[in-house]
Amino acid sequence: MADTTVTRPTPRPPARRFLAAIDPSVLIKDLTPRGLFGRSLIIVIAPMLLLQIVTTFVFLDRHWEKVTRGLAYMAANDMALIMSLYDDLTGTREYEAFAERIGSTVEVQVFIWPGERLPPKVDPGLFPMLQDSLEAEMAQRFDEPIWIDTVTYEKYVDVRIQKPEGVVRALFLRSRVSATNSHIFLSWMAAASIILLLVAVLFLRGQVRPIQRLAHAAEAFGLGRDMPDFKPTGATEVRRAAQSLIVMRDRLARQIEQRTSMLAGVSHDLKTPLTRFKLQLAMMGDDPEIKELERDVTEMQRLLDEYLDFARGQGGETAKSLDLEEFLEDIRVNAARKGGNVTLDMDGPLNVRARPAALKRCITNLVENAAGHADHVRLSAVQHGHSVEIYVDDDGPGIPPEQMEDAFRPFHRLDESRNQNRSGSGLGLAIARDVARGHGGEILLLESPLGGLRALVQLPV
Repeated sequence: MADTTVTRPTPRPPARRFLAAIDPSVLIKDLTPRGLFGRSLIIVIAPMLLLQIVTTFVFLDRHWEKVTRGLAYMAANDMALIMSLYDDLTGTREYEAFAERIGSTVEVQVFIWPGERLPPKVDPGLFPMLQDSLEAEMAQRFDEPIWIDTVTYEKYVDVRIQKPEGVVRALFLRSRVSATNSHIFLSWMAAASIILLLVAVLFLRGQVRPIQRLAHAAEAFGLGRDMPDFKPTGATEVRRAAQSLIVMRDRLARQIEQRTSMLAGVSHDLKTPLTRFKLQLAMMGDDPEIKELERDVTEMQRLLDEYLDFARGQGGETAKSLDLEEFLEDIRVNAARKGGNVTLDMDGPLNVRARPAALKRCITNLVENAAGHADHVRLSAVQHGHSVEIYVDDDGPGIPPEQMEDAFRPFHRLDESRNQNRSGSGLGLAIARDVARGHGGEILLLESPLGGLRALVQLPV
């Protein structure tokens, strides 16, 4: 009979699966500060911290250990001398005189306890280096049992040797058997590091602040706002970047001004013959053919204005704070005067910083576009975090999702889904998106809750 046993792979332990799922690059990226100041501070702190760790390890492992062993060696020699003199003593009186003489010459307090035994060994605690060094040096010189206590007394080290007649006890000053000034070196090193860290923080703040100002200025420029107080400061590279930003801003402003001036001239040149056409047609009477020509001239005039608005873009208008409720109400009233059924739905007052004329052109184009294809248009605005969203909803036929992006293309008309009889240049949505992006925002086309098209205008606060 064939063996049908299925060999299954042994599952990896949970800890190994967890480690395998961790991407070191992602973990480092998550733990690393995102800002330039934090990353620069790490560049300063990391080498300093590493240097302190290495220095402390070398000092404690080399210098302090060598000094401690040297002092333990000297203490063991003193103890050997004391015990060699002790072996020549006889009687209690000689013990007392010997202890007094040792205490006054070698500065070691000696006690002789006849009949005593050594106590249990004392745990040296977390730092056994001193006791281990003393025990190693004493063991090389004495065959008798030795008992050492380095933790009970703050200023003394207790050394006891078991003799047949009793215990000889010697109290050494701690400063004679261990390096007691190590903390001074560590304290000075820590204090110097803190001072250097404070200096580094102040210096880095001074270097990062111009970069932050440059970022704010670039953001303001992207939002179409003025930067009157911005001046190049900081390091040479930051000054060059700031100066390049100012040059780019001025160059774009001159380009827009030249384009606007040129188109204004073209508009003026074209409006002059159009005005003559209107006068001549007005003098020809009320013939139906004449009325058709008048409508064509009026359409040409309106198309010419739309082309000029599209080319003008933001112009040189200055941004200011707007009461959005009052602003949208004015647009609603103007649309109602032209026959549009427009309502305004606002939950409360909202403020937004924008160019009034440009933003009015943007919202008006959206409202007029919606009113031309629907029976009812609803204006509304809400604030979400650091952005304000303006909604223009209609109950018209809408636009298929695959054609919504094409609606923003200049001179492109969606005749399949919108009213074919409505005249226009196809620049309304293009002008609106240009204005919204000039404010650092965006326009999206979505399905409306009213059943038609929703135009969503997002503007930063």
